[in-house]
Amino acid sequence: MSFVELWRQHDFTAVGAAVAGRSAADVERALGRARSGLTLDDFGALLSPAAAPYLERMAQLSHQLTVERFGHTMQLFAPLYLSNVCANVCTYCGFSAQNRIPRKVLNDAEIVAEARALRSLGFDHVLLVTGEAGRVGRDYLANALRLLRPHFSSLSIEVQPLDQEDYSALAGEGLSAVLVYQETYDAAAYARHHLSGPKADVAYRLETPDRLGRAGIKKIGLGALYGLSDWRADAWFLGLHLRYLEQRHWRTRYSISFPRLRPHAGADIAVTPYGERELVQTACALRLLSPEAELSLSTREAAGFRDRAFRLGFTTMSAGSRTNPGGYASAPDSLEQFAIDDARSPAEVAAFLRSQDYEPVWKDWDPTYDGAAVAAR
Repeated sequence: MSFVELWRQHDFTAVGAAVAGRSAADVERALGRARSGLTLDDFGALLSPAAAPYLERMAQLSHQLTVERFGHTMQLFAPLYLSNVCANVCTYCGFSAQNRIPRKVLNDAEIVAEARALRSLGFDHVLLVTGEAGRVGRDYLANALRLLRPHFSSLSIEVQPLDQEDYSALAGEGLSAVLVYQETYDAAAYARHHLSGPKADVAYRLETPDRLGRAGIKKIGLGALYGLSDWRADAWFLGLHLRYLEQRHWRTRYSISFPRLRPHAGADIAVTPYGERELVQTACALRLLSPEAELSLSTREAAGFRDRAFRLGFTTMSAGSRTNPGGYASAPDSLEQFAIDDARSPAEVAAFLRSQDYEPVWKDWDPTYDGAAVAAR
């Protein structure tokens, strides 16, 4: 059974109602199973309103499981925006095709300039980000990977969904990981917020992680954009998706991100409330569901919140992020995809982590893992 078929077996509204209706006894039962393995029913209980009084206990268990698996470490990475050209009309994104903004696609010299700027900040893990457009398809991405591979040990992408053969080809260029956020698993909300363009095809997007697994991509990143629909139901479907993938593509590593809507170019949209406490509840529940998954905390969040929440199951953090193409060196004034909140430098974030007896990890991957060698820097 494909994930799309599995997804269609579950009504989004019914799932939200079932999660909201869990009891304190359900939460207690789930917490009692935290070390032996949660069911998806247990996971739903930990996402429920009934779990709110248990958040401290969830946080303690999440911290313990994370330290046992990952130690007192935090991987640091940065996004590198290659383009803000996009063919989609999406209500929540500054890059949406309907927004009349200056568009930019980095050329070879600008890509290398960004690489040198990021290396000077200490980064060895970089996430390449583009809008969704044919101009920045497989050939453009392959060229970018070739340009960047001599500078970094790990290269990931967050771009338009591609076909399986495209992912296989990019893996041959040294691609380590692919992030593809579903945005929302609510079919009705998905249609409301994706008005036109290739991203409007919800089934093709849902099938993307399966194509990645079959292509042999070593790490797959999942996530929902919280604020578009019922966060509890979206989080439950994300857990369903993760469990499905872990069982079918078990050689692959997984990461989970928790993006919340941020200010952006274009019209404001109605947002389903999803605050910091809800983000912590979601992250802790996912950690208890999957002790092996990497959990990422982005610069969308405020510095004070990140300084409190980083211990609660997270294993990776972005730092010093720029969400505009060329933002580090070649075009610092180009349009952002969204506004970041934690504006501290990478050195400041690393210093804070060390002050908390955590080790900031700049490198935990090597090109040899991808079957590629890297030139001397």
